[in-house]
Amino acid sequence: MLANTFFTDLEIKNRESRGLLESLPVIARCLRGEVEMQTYIAFLTEAYHHVKQTVPLLMACGSRLPERLEWLREAVIEYTEEEVGHQEWILNDLATLGVDSEKIRYGQPALPTELMVSYAFDLVMRKNPVGFFGMVYVLEKTSSTIATHAAHQIASVLSLPPGAMTYMVSHGSLDIKHMENFEQLMNRLDDDKDRQSVLHSASVFYELYANILGSLPISNLTIEGTQYEG
Repeated sequence: MLANTFFTDLEIKNRESRGLLESLPVIARCLRGEVEMQTYIAFLTEAYHHVKQTVPLLMACGSRLPERLEWLREAVIEYTEEEVGHQEWILNDLATLGVDSEKIRYGQPALPTELMVSYAFDLVMRKNPVGFFGMVYVLEKTSSTIATHAAHQIASVLSLPPGAMTYMVSHGSLDIKHMENFEQLMNRLDDDKDRQSVLHSASVFYELYANILGSLPISNLTIEGTQYEG
């Protein structure tokens, strides 16, 4: 029986949204070993454009937390230090794949990515900065449950060297550790408005992130009898 904690509540209330995201055709295909280079490159490209905003978002969040949440600000500082430079891992992976990484660096994200980042900044700057942890939950929960398996499939099917898989391989195991710390932090939240903000934003971020993944290019394929078009 699950313990009655806020983190448990977060897990239960987002079970359906998590299931919808994990059942997206692009993810189902990847986990089945049906991987295309164009999809992986597009994934890394969009990942770069939202991952590079992680540190600015964390800094903004930490600066706007009230004094009563000083313990959470300290956690944000530690998390920020861990996240510095992760976007460069993605560019290095892309360069290994033969992609012009500088073109990606100065390029524009796809609209679903831009909207997710914009919502995150609006949440932190205009509403409740604690709600940002809804984004942390969605991205790291998805990574910790899917990334390692997906990385293995991608590397195997596309015969990629380790230098093209740095981001996915590192984040799979790293985010498992992050989720353990995240659970402890969320269970310390004792203000109902803060909890409701995290619950609401998590549901929004699941939809926004699903839009990003769902927009990745895939060729025509059939999954479980249903025809999808890339």
